[in-house]
Amino acid sequence: MPSGIIGKKLGMTQIFDSDGLAVPVTVIEAGPCFVVQKKTGDTDGYEAVQLGFERKPLAKFVKPMKGHFEKHGAKSGFKHLKEFRLDDAGPYEVGQEVTVEQFAIGERVDVVGTSKGRGFTGCVKRWNFARGPMTHGSMNHRAPGSIGASAYPSRVVKGKKMPGHMGNTRVTVKKLEVIDVRPEENLLMIRGAVPGPSKGLVLIHKIG
Repeated sequence: MPSGIIGKKLGMTQIFDSDGLAVPVTVIEAGPCFVVQKKTGDTDGYEAVQLGFERKPLAKFVKPMKGHFEKHGAKSGFKHLKEFRLDDAGPYEVGQEVTVEQFAIGERVDVVGTSKGRGFTGCVKRWNFARGPMTHGSMNHRAPGSIGASAYPSRVVKGKKMPGHMGNTRVTVKKLEVIDVRPEENLLMIRGAVPGPSKGLVLIHKIG
């Protein structure tokens, strides 16, 4: 099977293991996904499959996307398309279904998502800076302080930690443990938290 699957984060809960201990898990609706396009080294220079997730009528796509689906024989479009690299894409066929059955309890996976956007934030929230004194006439409560050097190099160094847009970036959490797999419900339960809000799109990659 492809080295991963596309899913949607439903939220967090807890389940009890065989020892009666509560395990915090993230519930992910993973698939079913379908192979929309197959890429090979001869035609594209590398081996991969493009998976589609969440069906959507072809009539609701612009012509270029509609043509892409029709070219590869898809009878409906997909809201999300993601590509997964493979060592050999030969055994896979367009239209093949990909489900959570490829995962096993106890297996380790990498989960990729888009973190929650926090908007424009200051240094205390964004970079965990310490605040200044709050009494005795202090005028520096949450200000970043000095940002530049003196005579040399007489400029602000690139990468300086300053206020700005926080979150809304691609985040990968590695080596999370699969706690439960429920193919009949297309559900995957992974120990711990994964990036993004509820109903956010996530990619689950198998390790190895």
